[in-house]
Amino acid sequence: MRSIWKGSLGFGLVSIPVKLYSAVQTSTIDLDMLDARDHERIRYQRVNEKTHKEVPYDKIVKGYKLNDDYIIVEEADFEAAAPEKSKVIEIESFVDIADVNPMFYETSYYTEPDTKNNKAYALLLQALKKSGKAGLARFVLRSTESLCIVHPVDNVLVITRIRFGQEIRGTEDLNIADDVSISKKELDVGLALIKQYAEDFDVSKFKDEYNDELLKIIKAKSKGKRATIKKLKPHTTKSNDLYDQLMESLKSKKGA
Repeated sequence: MRSIWKGSLGFGLVSIPVKLYSAVQTSTIDLDMLDARDHERIRYQRVNEKTHKEVPYDKIVKGYKLNDDYIIVEEADFEAAAPEKSKVIEIESFVDIADVNPMFYETSYYTEPDTKNNKAYALLLQALKKSGKAGLARFVLRSTESLCIVHPVDNVLVITRIRFGQEIRGTEDLNIADDVSISKKELDVGLALIKQYAEDFDVSKFKDEYNDELLKIIKAKSKGKRATIKKLKPHTTKSNDLYDQLMESLKSKKGA
């Protein structure tokens, strides 16, 4: 793996030199855009809007439009905006990891200390495990400030980027009633159904089956075969009554 960021992880007066490595990878099939007429790849060009000529990478700069003029923003400007956040992931507080709404999660990175036997790294890892807490911090990655939590996974400190509060939309525009009446017997059966399906979280049980099936179709087409389309079998119940549907769900799960 190649590191994508190098700096320090700090808490209190303790500073731990670390590198960040991407902890996730995509599992989607890489599809190219082609011209339907001759199946040649479509190439995207960086074109000057005025001259209609392609612009080389080394001539591309970033700019912010202000009063109808563009102000060029250089790499030094990004670092000058928050020099400490460009080099340090400073833990500002510790929170219960259970209090972090999953809606805030974005992506995760593994941290690696500069030396294998780093005592400060090991201390923070063990302290977070024992306390059940996670560090809340901010840092700059690729010219963008990120909010993140620092949490332990096995023997590694993981940095998980999370969204800022203003990035989560409100729910006031959704057409959802807040006064739907649910009877006690319906709620009891609903809770019983949840209990019946409850199990320990094990993500290894779940695979990206859609992409596997799509790849099978692609390989079949390469041999001139037509894909077999599976027919959907809709779930049907004998009654439209919610309680009856819940009871039927309980019985079918027991039967399975």
